[in-house]
Amino acid sequence: MSVYDDQPNAHKKFMEKLDACIRNHDKEIEKMCNFHHQGFVDAITELLKVRTDAEKLKVQVTDTNRKFQDAGKEVIVQTEDIIRCRIQQRNITTVVEKLQLCLPVLEMYSKLKEQMSAKRYYSALKTMEQLENVYFPRVSQYRFCQLMIENLPKLREDIKEISMSDLKDFLESIRKHSDKIGETAMKQAQQQKTFSVALQKQNRVQFGKNMHFNDRIPEERNEVELKRAFEEEDENEEEVLTVQDLVDFSPVYRCLHIYSVLGDEETFENYYRKQRKKQARLVLQPQSNMHETVDGYRRYFTQIVGFFVVEDHILHVTQGLVTRAYTDELWNMALSKIIAVLRAHSSYCTDPDLVLELKNLIVLFADTLQGYGFPVNRLFDLLFEIRDQYNETLLKKWAGVFRDIFEEDNYSPIPIVNEEEYKVVISKFPFQDPDLEKQSFPKKFPMSQSVPHIYIQVKEFIYASLKFSESLHRSSTEIDDMLRKSTNLLLTRTLSSCLLNLIRKPHIGLTELVQIIINTTHLEQACRYLEDFITNITNISQETVHTTRLYGLSTFKDARHAAEGEIYTKLNQKIDEFVQLADYDWTMSEPDGRASGYLMDLINFLRSIFQVFTHLPGKVAQTACMSACQHLSTSLMQMLLDSELKQISMGAVQQFNLDVIQCELFASSEPVPGFQGDTLQLAFIDLRQLLDLFMVWDWSTYLADYGQPASKYLRVNPNTALTLLEKMKDTSKKNNIFAQFRKNDRDKQKLIETVVKQLRSLVNGMSQHT
Repeated sequence: MSVYDDQPNAHKKFMEKLDACIRNHDKEIEKMCNFHHQGFVDAITELLKVRTDAEKLKVQVTDTNRKFQDAGKEVIVQTEDIIRCRIQQRNITTVVEKLQLCLPVLEMYSKLKEQMSAKRYYSALKTMEQLENVYFPRVSQYRFCQLMIENLPKLREDIKEISMSDLKDFLESIRKHSDKIGETAMKQAQQQKTFSVALQKQNRVQFGKNMHFNDRIPEERNEVELKRAFEEEDENEEEVLTVQDLVDFSPVYRCLHIYSVLGDEETFENYYRKQRKKQARLVLQPQSNMHETVDGYRRYFTQIVGFFVVEDHILHVTQGLVTRAYTDELWNMALSKIIAVLRAHSSYCTDPDLVLELKNLIVLFADTLQGYGFPVNRLFDLLFEIRDQYNETLLKKWAGVFRDIFEEDNYSPIPIVNEEEYKVVISKFPFQDPDLEKQSFPKKFPMSQSVPHIYIQVKEFIYASLKFSESLHRSSTEIDDMLRKSTNLLLTRTLSSCLLNLIRKPHIGLTELVQIIINTTHLEQACRYLEDFITNITNISQETVHTTRLYGLSTFKDARHAAEGEIYTKLNQKIDEFVQLADYDWTMSEPDGRASGYLMDLINFLRSIFQVFTHLPGKVAQTACMSACQHLSTSLMQMLLDSELKQISMGAVQQFNLDVIQCELFASSEPVPGFQGDTLQLAFIDLRQLLDLFMVWDWSTYLADYGQPASKYLRVNPNTALTLLEKMKDTSKKNNIFAQFRKNDRDKQKLIETVVKQLRSLVNGMSQHT
């Protein structure tokens, strides 16, 4: 690089040095050539020597080559053939290898087509997965593989649509067959329950714990029943159909597997649950006339049972399609609807037999679904509501039964002519009377025919009430309490109401009322036997602290009181009818000398009636007799003081006195035993003192002793005396026209006027004092 430096003559110096270097190299080359020149010459000499040999060799090689070329033409042809065959063989091998690679793909695709044709869609999806994951990657470079790959999504969609269509058909099928499924499930539950009950009875017999009253089943009979139950169980085992036998669930399984393979399981689950909820709402919708027949309820229950049996099966045989939480939610929704429907439709049931069948269906319905794990406590709570309604329908039915019994009764004691008839009555009604047993035939029971009929019907009512209490999974104590409460309702409301209505009927006479009182007495006494009857049914002792007692005492006591009051009323009405027949001549001058005919007829009637009253309790007969005498006394007094009666003669007063004497004689004859002294005669004391005052004409004594406790005429009211005296005064004035010249009559008239003035003064003084 110094050549290009800025030194002076640098270029020149470089060129000089370069020439010197070139000269040195030339000298070295010259030395080298001189050194190898001899060898070169020798080599040329050698080449010249072998040139002739080389030409000979060339000729020989050319000749040999020609000979080889001629000889190798056939070899070349054969070699070309071999090469071509080898190429073909290699190509064939390549094709075979490629075909061997493609054949499994084609075979799998053919298998896929066959599976699609055979509707083996789940297997087809698995085949698709194998094609995509294993086979297609090996032949992805081929066009046919691309066509197959492009066709798989369409096949998947076809499978989804077909499987969904199958699912829809399945859902429609189980909707139609739900009642058959439910009927089978309920029948199996009923058979199992029957077998369990028979087994329990056998165990109770073995341990001596039979609780039924008058229906103790011998051990041999129980063994026969149990054997029959076993035989029926064996026979039914051959015919038992499961839900799998009735329904083909394969569409659900296929569809679930298909959607699982496709990764769209959630869509399938949502669709299935949505559709089943819709079907649940349809199943829970009752027919409008369901309450008219038990078949309507049965069809309703079997459809619901069938629905939930299917859901329970789906729950246990699939994983995740439905969950326990889902079925519980669905059941709670359905249970609320079921209870509302049953509460509404059962309210229309007026036939107790239909209500009882409905109860049995609800119990079987509940037991069936409880066996599948569904909670049913709310159904049994509903049964308690229906039990009250059942009792109401029973009460209405038995009200009609009691009315019919009362209508058919002749209200006379039951006649018995022989021992057989006596035993028949005793077998129907618990009657015990040693005196009656000692009497010879023919004889009579004190009660009428309605009493044993009523007693039998009360027992039938208890049986009917017990039928509803059975199978409610309640203790014997609760059942005992139910029976006693319902029986009390029958006695206190239904029977009591029927008795009261009977007593108030116009055609029921005094004799019938007397017999009704006797009947209620015996029915009241029979209540303890009804309590024993209930005790023997439930095996709950009456000494238990919380045992409800029967209210027979109050029931029949109220009825007796009503009958007694009706007796008093009708007896007084009958007395009024006789009194209305009275036809006094109030202006007669002399009495007839004998009592009035109407009064004697009335007394004879009262005597005959009081003879009938001998069968009544003593106080009832005494009260009726006293009431009749008091009413008769009041009616006679009102007859004297009637405002329409203007005049009364002394002869009429004397005639009236004869009638009152007959009343007093009747009272003193003790028409009803049990009165002390002259108690009954006191009913006529007001009349007696008033008539004595007028008969004796002892006005000075009356006026002097008035107000004194020891007064002879203490019961005579001044107003009453004044009213009667004024009637007699008017009569005296009328008669005075014809007897004005008789001194006695004039004196009597003056005395009457004087007494009238004194009585008025007394009455006015009483008014001012008041």
